[in-house]
Formats: sequence, C-alpha cells, structure tokens
Amino acid sequence: MEICYSPLAGKAVNLDQVQDEMFSQRMLGDGMAVQPEAREIYSPVAGEITMVYETQHAIGIKTEGGNEILLHIGIDTVMLNGTPFDTQVQVGDHVQPGDLLTIVDWNYIKEKGCDTIVPILAINHKVKLLKSKGTVKPGEALFEIEA
Repeated sequence: MEICYSPLAGKAVNLDQVQDEMFSQRMLGDGMAVQPEAREIYSPVAGEITMVYETQHAIGIKTEGGNEILLHIGIDTVMLNGTPFDTQVQVGDHVQPGDLLTIVDWNYIKEKGCDTIVPILAINHKVKLLKSKGTVKPGEALFEIEA
C-alpha cells in the first residue's frame, strides 16, 4: 500500500469535476485533482522521475513500490510550449515527498485561457481517497493506491 501526498497547496477537487474527459472518465487512472493556490509543485511520492514531458506540463514518477504517478499541470497547457514552467528535475532523478519538481506561472496559464487544475493520477490503478474536499497543503495525504 502506498500513499500519494498533495504536491501543492490548493483546493482538493474530485476527478469527476475536471473539465477534461481524459481525467474525469479516469482513462489514464484514478486519483485526485488540486486547484492551485501556490506556484510550487512538490513530489507527492518517493521514487524516480520517469518522464518530464517536452513542454514540461506533465511529470511522471515511478514510486518505490512500482506504481506510476502522473502529475498533469493544468489542462491544455501542452500548447504553452513550456513557457510557464520552471522544472527543477529530470528523468532519472530520485525524489522524496516534498522535493521541489517545478515552479508554475499560473497567471500566464490563465492569460492564455487554460485551466490551472492539477490532476494527480495513479496510472492504471484504483485509489482510495483520503481527502475529498477542502484545502490541502503540500505533503497532506490525498489517496492510497490500491493493489
């Protein structure tokens, strides 16, 4: 059993509420989303960075238990070509919960008409939500990954 912690400060949002079917229909996996209130995004788990998308809007982490976690920073932010992201990690880096992954310019994302919500997914797994609403802080338990 592994716990995924909140990677950022903000408001917990159920995936059902995310305005993108890929996430709301759980096509990639189950999880949670956070509406951001701070610019820093931290690692939600201990593991290895397996993917930093070229446009820096998505980061993949393989947990120590072998689960894949995807952080998708905003909706349609792939079109911004990396401009609002100051990514601090690269593929192969080992991270612990709370290690800084990236710093985001949310105002730029809003100016370009994109949604700032951050889905956090356990790829191809179901999760048990530990926090379903309200404010979350970085490091607060969001969900448990089911075996």
